[in-house]
Parts: sequence; structure tokens; C-alpha cells
Amino acid sequence: MDDPATDDLKTAELAAIVNSSDDAIVGKDLNGIVRSWNGSAERIFGYSKEEMIGQSIRRLLPPDRQDEEDAILARLRKGERVDHFQTIRVRKDGRLIHVSLTISPIQNEAGVIVGASKIARDITAQKEYEAERESLLQKEKQLRLEAERSNRIKNEFLATLSHELRTPLTAIVGWAQILQRGSDIDGETIHRAAEVILRNTHLQTQLIEELLDMNRILMGKLRLDLQTVDLSATIEAAIESIEPSAAAKQVQIRRILDPRASAVRGDPTRLHQVIWNLLSNAVKFTPNGGLIEVSLSRVNSHVEISVTDTGIGIPSDYLPNVFDRFSQADTSTTRRHGGLGLGLAIVKHLVELHGGSVQAKSGGEGTGSTFRVNLPFPVSFSSGRSEVHPGTATSPMGQWDLPDLSGKKLWVVEDDKDASELITHILGGVGANIIPVHSGRDALNCIVGQKFDAIISDIGMPEMDGFQLIREIRSSNLLSRDTPAIALTAFGRSEDRRNAMISGFDVFLSKPIDTAELIATVARITSRRL
Repeated sequence: MDDPATDDLKTAELAAIVNSSDDAIVGKDLNGIVRSWNGSAERIFGYSKEEMIGQSIRRLLPPDRQDEEDAILARLRKGERVDHFQTIRVRKDGRLIHVSLTISPIQNEAGVIVGASKIARDITAQKEYEAERESLLQKEKQLRLEAERSNRIKNEFLATLSHELRTPLTAIVGWAQILQRGSDIDGETIHRAAEVILRNTHLQTQLIEELLDMNRILMGKLRLDLQTVDLSATIEAAIESIEPSAAAKQVQIRRILDPRASAVRGDPTRLHQVIWNLLSNAVKFTPNGGLIEVSLSRVNSHVEISVTDTGIGIPSDYLPNVFDRFSQADTSTTRRHGGLGLGLAIVKHLVELHGGSVQAKSGGEGTGSTFRVNLPFPVSFSSGRSEVHPGTATSPMGQWDLPDLSGKKLWVVEDDKDASELITHILGGVGANIIPVHSGRDALNCIVGQKFDAIISDIGMPEMDGFQLIREIRSSNLLSRDTPAIALTAFGRSEDRRNAMISGFDVFLSKPIDTAELIATVARITSRRL
């Protein structure tokens, strides 16, 4: 016969174990009515024993999970146990918590199931950790994919850059070698060689300018010279500069320009660049005999420039990336169209700097494409003449009425002998007397007692660069302070231009040398001393 005292002791011990457990231990009948509620249940769910005993366990279930209790009770009635069921419950304060439930049926002395014992463990912290870990894993995966994509784009870009730079170089070097053969070359061949070399030099210059522009954009150093711009004239200038390429493919360019939408506030050079880039793309991707339509109109509070072509169109999967830098729809070795994939990225940035937007539309491959540039219509215009960028094409010497530099004594400091010889040939050809020097140190050694009408100096030279040279000349009074100085350099960044001006140069010209510009610049700055 059992000892009642012993039974009471066991019951007390069991109650102490239940109350000291870190998990919520709850007893309920087969209708879900709570019959027991330990201290951890009060801590986890926020309800006291008095608030829960005699109440339905369903008050802990969110509205969208009420059917879980029906399924649990059904399994309990069958004598089944529910192990480590992870779900969500509601605290008294309304906060949702994650719990892991283990529910066992309770039988009476006759073996009849009369209720259930439920152990609930708060796993909210664990779930939050797992969610955070999963989020970090997803971010890491996304970053890895982005890194792989960036690396792929970089590799494709470097391959494209190599191809785009080497292709014109091949033509330049090849025709230069043909010219080296000498007297057996007829005049037609010489003319053809000069034409090809000049055209490919311009192509390389354009590629380099795109790279420099993108660098300025990435460094946040691209600035606008804002003034009132005649968009009609800008569009006409861009069309004029692209028409030779269009004519070679028998591509017609149609204009629809509304004069009421002509004036905007912007940088004339950069707006010309935007329109020229869009036209250049349209010509490039439009087959022979195609049509390009350029329109200018006012739409509500903005001006719209539209360039529509009957070209190859844009694949629908590539359309969202058309303005990404270094991005091209076709990067294969069999692609039919060249370029670095920078032009449209530069267009987008320039348009946004003007407070506008640009969109691309296409029905897919073979349906042509449309690019629309929206620029804000100014409330008022500043007085004065609108300025328009004249174009990007360089004209050969024969098309210019060049100034005469007879009697001008020019000092040329250039460490590259080919470049020095070229400058001497260009300026000597219009009468100038050239004194060439091949280093900054040599220049300082031979300058004493000399008088020059102008200094033309490279920047990047060994031992003493052009910045140091001009600072030394200006600070030591080796030449008259009003002797003008031209920086002629392959460095084309805005900070190089700024440093040149600070160091003491009067004019900054970028290589490759534009013959007419160089002669005109020398004539202009030397005339100031008369």
C-alpha cells in the first residue's frame, strides 16, 4: 500500500521541477482549456496563472493559425505525440514569438486520454539569428554574384578596349609603313594613306575622350558651363558633324525641329556631346539605306529631343542595362559594331547633370530604337547670344585660312622626339622659328640670354616635368613675365588643366595635336605682346 506522505512528497518534487523549468509547461484538456500553468509559461507568454487557467489555449494563437489547435487536438485524441513543432504564438503584449512545441497525451487510470501536457520553448532569438544569418548569406551571395558580374564586365571591357585601340593603330601603323617605302608611291596612295591615318587618329581620340569623361564622372569632377543654348543650332551642328558617316551608309537623317523649344539652360559643349552620341549610335546600328529621325519639341514643362532609327533594335533582356557603363548587348568576338560601351552611360550622366532624364525604347531586335532626352524648360533666359559647340570632327589644315607666324621665335620643350619633330614641322610650316629642347633641365641651361615669343612645353617629362619647369622660369625671371606659355600634353584631366594654370601656363592643349588649333593658339597668344 502506497504511503500518502511519500506520494505528497513526489507530487511536491514534481511541482518544483515543473515550476523551475526554463520551458513553459502547460496542461490542458481535450477542448483546449488550460488546467495548469508554470512560472516559465507566465514569463514567456506574459499571462499569469490566474489569467490562463480555465481559459482556452487559443488566446495564444494568432488569428491565421487557429486551425493548428484543431489539428493538434485531433492527433492527441488518437494518442499521438507532437514533437518539436515550430510555430508562432502571441504574447499578452501582442508581440509575436517563435516557439517549439512538444505535446503529449495524458491518460487517466483507466487509460483514457483526458488531456495533454505541452512543453513550449521560446526560440525567437534562435529564429532571429537564423534569419539574420540567412540574410547575410543572401547578401554575401548577391555580393559574390555582383563581384563575378563586375569581374566579367571588366574582363570583357579590357578585351574590347584592346580591340578598339589596336584596330585603328593597325591602320595607322600599316599605312605609315607604306608611306615609308618612299618614291614609288603615287599621289593617290599618299592621299589615301593620309585620309586613313587621320580618320583612325580621330577614332582613337574619341575613345580616349570617352575614357577620360567616364573617369571624371566616377571621380565626381565633371562640371557644366551653364548658359543659354540654342538647341536647334546644337542639333544642326551635331547632324552636320555626323552626316559624312550617314552618307557613307546612305542613311537619311530627317529633322523635325520646333523653334519654340529651342532655348534651354545648359552646357553647349556637353549638350552637343549628348546629341552627337545618340546620332552616332543611330548611324552605327542602322543598316544601309535606313532612316534616322531627329525631333525637338516642347512637352509641358520640358523640352524633348528624340532620336529614332530603323536599325537593329535593342533586345528586350538588354534594354534595362542599355545605359550601364561598359555594357554592350554583344561582347562576342563576332560582333559587328565597335565601341567601348561608354557612350550611353556618359549621355545619361550628362543629361541628369542638366536636371533631365533619358529613356530608351525598342520593340526588340529588328524593330529600330528610340532615345528620348527630356530637359527642363527654363522659366527665364539670360540675355546674350547663345553659344553652340561647333562639333567634334577635326578639319585638315588645307581647309583653314591659317595665320602666318613669320618672325615668331618659339621655344618647344618636348622629350618625345617624334612629337617635337611634328610640332616643329607644323609651326615651322607657317613661318615660325623653332628652338627645340628635349628636357626641362636642358631648357633651363640654355634659356639664359634668350628671348622668345612663346614657350610650348610638354608636362610629362623625366627628371623635371612641365609644372616644375614653368614654375622655375616664372619664379627666377629667366624670361620676361609676359612671355606666354602653352602646356601641350597627353594628360587631359581637369586637375592637370588646373595645375597647369596654377603653375604658370597661360593655355592648356591636349594631345593628340590639332594642327589648326595649335597654330591659331600660338598666333593668338603671341599677338597679345604686340
